[in-house]
Formats: sequence, structure tokens, C-alpha cells
Amino acid sequence: MTMDSLYSKAHIRESLNPSPSSPDEDMLWLAGGSPEMLAEVRARAPAQRVPAAVLVPLVEREGGWTVLLTQRAATLKDHAGQISFPGGRIESGDPDAWRAALREAHEEIGLSESFVEFAGYLPDHWVGTGFRVTPVVAFVRPEFELKIATDEVHDAFEVPLGFILDAANHRPRQLRMADLTVKVYDIPYGERIIWGATAGMLMTFRRLLQARQSALTGAALDGARPS
Repeated sequence: MTMDSLYSKAHIRESLNPSPSSPDEDMLWLAGGSPEMLAEVRARAPAQRVPAAVLVPLVEREGGWTVLLTQRAATLKDHAGQISFPGGRIESGDPDAWRAALREAHEEIGLSESFVEFAGYLPDHWVGTGFRVTPVVAFVRPEFELKIATDEVHDAFEVPLGFILDAANHRPRQLRMADLTVKVYDIPYGERIIWGATAGMLMTFRRLLQARQSALTGAALDGARPS
């Protein structure tokens, strides 16, 4: 059994939030850090954070879930060349983060919403460029065809979810933030490296999936104990 075969649609949905997170839930990319460290990082964050949304597309392939990612165009002002999820600013005409993520995915890679099914929200992530990003996880049927907007996206590719969830593929790194050093993780995949906010969101997703699995395992053990 592969690692990602443990995660049915129901399991994934139950691991996520049905609605966007509250304002105090944007630091979970530093999960495991001390309260003191989190307070110091938060003090360095911009007072005004630009609302943004990304789509975290889980493609339902025959061999298991894959995660659809993009490599941003080298000519962009923000996050040029980085591995990312399709997404961007939440515009005034967007009803919510879900619709914003769908719009951005269609604009950037031509992903039609007819292939996309809402799963749930990860906690918001604050990123150093001043964005507060709402990640929206979605299931994607594999029959889609992409049309890349080359002025924004260099390429789109898929990574097996099992690869992302495997701790053996996580590379720890010390991130300097002025006089503060925090531990983060990169996820190398072939010649690409998933890092920064994208890696942070994936690590948060992994923790939520594992927490749900642990809760289910604990409940099963409790139920098997004699009364």
C-alpha cells in the first residue's frame, strides 16, 4: 500500500477546514516553533497583508493522488521562477477565496472549473512579500487539458502526493529573518526544488492529514480496549 492510498476523499475533507481560517492562524508554516519564536516572527510581519488565494490541486490519477504545481515565469515581479500553486490576489469581484483560486487557476494554466471539486481550506499562510494566502485544496479529475499563460507561468507539472508526504524527501534548512533563524523544509523533486510558502503549505497539509490519521487510529484502539 502506498502512503497516499491511506487518504480517501473523505479523509482529506475531514482533515481540512470547511471555511477559511481566522486571523490568528497564519503562522502554521512554522509549526513546531516555540511561542516566543512565533511572536518574534509575527512582530516582523507587515501590519497590512494583501489577501490572496491559491488552488492546491489534487489530481486523481490511477496510480494515486498527484499535486499539480507550476513554475512561475522568470519575468514576474513577485516570486519569479519559483515553484508555486496557481493563484494570486483576491480581487474585489471575487465572492470568496475559493472563487478567487478557481479564477486564478483558469487564468494561469487554463484549468477549467468543471474538472475541479472543492475539498477544504488549509490555514492561511503569511509570506514575507506581504501576502496573506488562503490555500484551497481541491480534487481534480484527470481529463483536463491545460493552456499555460506563458507571461505568468513557465511550466506546469505533477508530483505524487506520496512523494511529498514522505519525510525522507524533506530537506531541512535554516531561514534567516533579520536576526532571527527559523527551521523550514524544502522538497527537492528531480531538478526542481519546492520551497518557501509552497513547501510550507504542503508541510501543513501533511501535518493535518497525519493528525487526522492519528485521531482515527487512537479512536480505533480505544474502541478495541475492554471496558
